[in-house]
Amino acid sequence: MTLPITPETKVGALLEAYPALEKVLVGIAPAFAKLRNPILRRTVAKVATLDQAAKIGGVGARELVRTLREAAGQADADLPESAAASPDAGAASGPEWLAGATVRLEIDADAMLETGEHPLGKVRQCAAALGPREVVRLTSSFRPAPLVDAVSRGGLRAHCRQTDGGYVTYVWRA
Repeated sequence: MTLPITPETKVGALLEAYPALEKVLVGIAPAFAKLRNPILRRTVAKVATLDQAAKIGGVGARELVRTLREAAGQADADLPESAAASPDAGAASGPEWLAGATVRLEIDADAMLETGEHPLGKVRQCAAALGPREVVRLTSSFRPAPLVDAVSRGGLRAHCRQTDGGYVTYVWRA
């Protein structure tokens, strides 16, 4: 049985089922070259969906899924409109809760991933210790879409901004 390639397909499952698609992914967006790192492959790739990966790579989810389906020899099915990546609301100025906030704790996602630790647990732990008007600042060389989705589902608020050196994500406990 073949793995269907959809926006909800986990990146790790995709690469396990179709190892040759690693080159296709890297060709689509250079940010995907990080998937060659075995630690990242065992951590982030296991939980990140193609929809989230598209946000990390700065490509549309529909385009990404169609390209991968074609490369895997799967017939192209109509993808729902929701598969299109949406830009961050308020990306230029940031959300209201971020204005005037103080950074209490900083986390380097790249350094954690290099040691095999996923930053999500640390972000949740740090967010639990926040006081009023305090935020956690997470820096990374990639857009941490899976982490942002996870903390948002957990009742926290997150805002991600691209910088010259990568991304800065702010997390706030409402």
